[in-house]
Amino acid sequence: MKTYIKHNPWQIIEDTFRPEHNEFSESIFAIGNGRMGQRANFEEYFSGKSLQGSYLAGIYYPDKTRVGWWKNGYPEYFAKVINSFNWIGLDIAINGQRLDLAQVTVLSFERRLDMQRGVLQRSFVVRMHDGVEVKVEASRMYHLFASETASLQYQVQALTADVTIELTSFLDAEVVNRDSNYDEKFWEPLEQGQQGQNLFVSSRTKKTGFEVCAELETRVTGTDGVIEAGEIVSKDGYMAQRYTATVAKSHTLCVEKRVAIITSENHVAEKLRTVATGRLTDLRAFHFDQLKEKQAKAWQAIWDESDIEIFGDVAAQQAIRYNIFQLNQTYTGEDARLNIGPKGFTGEKYGGVTYWDTEAYCIPFYLATQTPEIARNLLLYRYQQLDKAIENAGKLGFSNGAALFPMVTINGEECHNEWEITFEEIHRNGAIAFAIYNYVRYTGDNDYIWSHGLDVLIAISRFWAQRVNWSTDKEQYVMLGVTGPNEYENNVNNNWYTNRIASWCLDYTLTCLRNCEKSRAEIFTALLARLKLTADEQNHWQHIIDKLYFPYDEKRKIFLQQDGFLDKELIPVQELDPSQRPINQKWSWDRILRSCYIKQADVLQGFYFLEEHFDEETLDRHFEFYEPLTVHESSLSPCVHAILAAKLGKTAKAYEFYLRTSRLDLDDYNNDTEDGLHITSMAGTWMTIVEGFAGMRVKDGRLYLNPMLPPEWKGYKFRILFRGATLLIAVYADFYTIENVSDTPAHIQTAAEVFVLAGHGTKQISQVR
Repeated sequence: MKTYIKHNPWQIIEDTFRPEHNEFSESIFAIGNGRMGQRANFEEYFSGKSLQGSYLAGIYYPDKTRVGWWKNGYPEYFAKVINSFNWIGLDIAINGQRLDLAQVTVLSFERRLDMQRGVLQRSFVVRMHDGVEVKVEASRMYHLFASETASLQYQVQALTADVTIELTSFLDAEVVNRDSNYDEKFWEPLEQGQQGQNLFVSSRTKKTGFEVCAELETRVTGTDGVIEAGEIVSKDGYMAQRYTATVAKSHTLCVEKRVAIITSENHVAEKLRTVATGRLTDLRAFHFDQLKEKQAKAWQAIWDESDIEIFGDVAAQQAIRYNIFQLNQTYTGEDARLNIGPKGFTGEKYGGVTYWDTEAYCIPFYLATQTPEIARNLLLYRYQQLDKAIENAGKLGFSNGAALFPMVTINGEECHNEWEITFEEIHRNGAIAFAIYNYVRYTGDNDYIWSHGLDVLIAISRFWAQRVNWSTDKEQYVMLGVTGPNEYENNVNNNWYTNRIASWCLDYTLTCLRNCEKSRAEIFTALLARLKLTADEQNHWQHIIDKLYFPYDEKRKIFLQQDGFLDKELIPVQELDPSQRPINQKWSWDRILRSCYIKQADVLQGFYFLEEHFDEETLDRHFEFYEPLTVHESSLSPCVHAILAAKLGKTAKAYEFYLRTSRLDLDDYNNDTEDGLHITSMAGTWMTIVEGFAGMRVKDGRLYLNPMLPPEWKGYKFRILFRGATLLIAVYADFYTIENVSDTPAHIQTAAEVFVLAGHGTKQISQVR
């Protein structure tokens, strides 16, 4: 773990230069605006440890798959949201010596991420080799109010003597990906040059043919006013302007850079330069402080909707705001073609592509903090890729419109190439079906089922019906050769969670079909004809539901994670030598597979999704058996355990898991933050408070609340949207309040009563667990 991030309710702060941890800090201080984003790389040259990374949503490259042993069904490529243009770059020399924090004496250093206003700030004082000391103050924004633009300000102050500064401001499209499978360059230059006083570079991605144009405006100001650019440097994919200035002692040189980055994903390719020029022209009316004011206003609108206040615990407060901040930097919902990559715009790992994380963890956050259209767009993302999911299943031998949604994708095609995941971690289909159910349950938008949802549910059900097989020995249906959510078990038979979510999917699809027949008979009739769905096929689904096998231990009264789980040595995690943790970095894969250790919630994932099917005594029995065997080496694990612990009244355990999930990246729990943040699991942090501590659910069309207060807190407050109403919930030691700050009445249920809270009404309830 790393614990040098200072605790502050609204800011992320490191106050000492730690070059050995620079890549970790580059991840932590990353910024973006939903359209694009960047790791917290230095503007000036840095020869130390660094992962340069700027990323554009939706712009990807199909990196050819690299495996040791090719198997039929493997995808041809791994899609990657690739490293893009470096626009922040400044090459600076002080009295002829390059400014490089790895090569000079750093006297002071601070990096600060202002989450309230969406600004990254950095300041440092260095002593050059000739003894001259200078101070640098830098600020950077990815504009939320104009998402195709960004800006920075970089000020150099001479502290101890007059200095001569040579400065090169550049725009570089000759970037590479560290994780390229074959060390390929993913970009090819198109054109570059000067547009008035500005520089521009245009490039195209190889194979996919996305075109990107970036136009850069640099303004350098000294004591006597604006300094004109001198030499223009032009190389393939690289444009730069050079400046020279003498800065008197105590005076400052100020550099401002503004960029517009325009892609053919959003504009006609022939118009990219015109659009880029227009975007910069729009910014020209504002000086940098005014841009900061506009940025702060845009972020305030987000905080007004999604902030969670925690009283009496600064570490917890900082953590939840950091998670909410990064989620909103990654995905704003304005474009239904986009989704949420597990690393967002913070690193190359996982390629910026979509996993089942979105449906399982992110949709609840967007349902409660944004208008329903945002979550609906995430569902539409999958619906629009249904044909590809059917094609993916076809490659594996499935037919009749069966769909297997990809484990990893950016355009609907599977691009994950580990056989035990690609072919076997099929439970992802269940998360996509559950997201439809979750959306309809929360919003009441049943029309989505009739217009889009049933097509997806039927295709998924057809997959499950073909994936099971009849066991003559058991006289039941079984599911062989799968990997459950616990990826530390591969190629197992009858993973309970996979079987259970498959059964639930089939049942939910049949329920939706019956409801459609009753309420939308014309849609139902047309659907049966279009998809050739017969009564016999539906009866077969029901037979699978009735006869599906679930491994169970009668002695312990628990469902087994899979067949043979009890053959393992059941040694609790707490008995492991701490030097052996995390086991995924210490043990061989063979040893992990033979162990009892669980990477993340597996059986308990099913209890989280389908909690209404199990009483608390059954949940408690399973929690007490499986949690002690769980190493939580997936970022998606602690939040599920926290929610279940809270439901069971295990307050201390719930709080422990809250801190782990909320500060997973800030404190680097799993020693893996340097390659990027765990964006999708950050939604789990929100879930831990709202679904865990506040006990929020939707029951019979009503919002249900049953809050508890961790003893470490004096109280907490959050705002949610529910079926047109905006509700402010505040929880304290002896009571909680629900305030309806909208005109729409809200149907509420608590542990004690059911009521309707009128618009602008408030109710105080004297019952906190």
